[in-house]
Amino acid sequence: MSTPLAGRAAIVSGSSRGIGRGVAERLAAEGAAVVVNGMDKRAVDDTVAAIAAAGGAAAACVGDVTADGFAEHFVQTAVREFGGLDIVVNNAGFPWDNVIQKTTDEQWDTVLDTHLKAPFRILRAAQPVLRDQARADEEKGRRVHRKVVNVSSIAGVFGNVGQAGYASAKAGVFGLTKTLAKEWGRYRVNVNSVAFGLIDTRLIRAVGDNETITVGSREIPIGINEDVLERIRATVPLGRFGTVAEAAGSIYLFCGPDSDYVTGEVLTCGGGVTI
Repeated sequence: MSTPLAGRAAIVSGSSRGIGRGVAERLAAEGAAVVVNGMDKRAVDDTVAAIAAAGGAAAACVGDVTADGFAEHFVQTAVREFGGLDIVVNNAGFPWDNVIQKTTDEQWDTVLDTHLKAPFRILRAAQPVLRDQARADEEKGRRVHRKVVNVSSIAGVFGNVGQAGYASAKAGVFGLTKTLAKEWGRYRVNVNSVAFGLIDTRLIRAVGDNETITVGSREIPIGINEDVLERIRATVPLGRFGTVAEAAGSIYLFCGPDSDYVTGEVLTCGGGVTI
């Protein structure tokens, strides 16, 4: 079986559940060794075990992407466990929605820290490793492309009611992506972004399911009113929400060798919806 990512090491933030887990499992299935991240140790260990059971290689890195020192620890886990770093997927995140007049500074700061500051810190921590690997490649006369994929949202493209912070952060991801595509071309690092529409994860389950996300000492409720979900589904040209496997596939497009001459791009994975 072909394994185009054999010998590659990847870090995927927020990869113990949902889209992130789908990405980690897909990269591992394609041959990459993956560092799995999340705040729930049990969920992280479960994902690592699932990858190992499927014949892949994975290591755990439990922690909050917004914590001081996390980015360096995350990057060095890949270096220590797998000997380097070839793929960075900035995926961790969650919505904390409200109309702007009801949005607190805490909400705004938490969303911006998670969706924009954390990817910035992780990429800043990765730069010395990627630079040194590129120099080693040159000395050996090798052409190796490494990949960064920053996860964004169609809310960052079109805006969305109740998501001033989330949309602002996700729009910022585009600027970060395009800037690093220009800065890191000399290292043969391709930097791209995927903007998701509604993907069928716990984040968009019906509010009645009583799902929450733990942020610090807070339990933040997640989910969408069922009537709203149905109205949104009706606006999707493909007539349904995306699956985790489809979301992971769109990220994989930017991680494999077929995208070696694609950088600074934003791919929308939303079934054609323009909210």
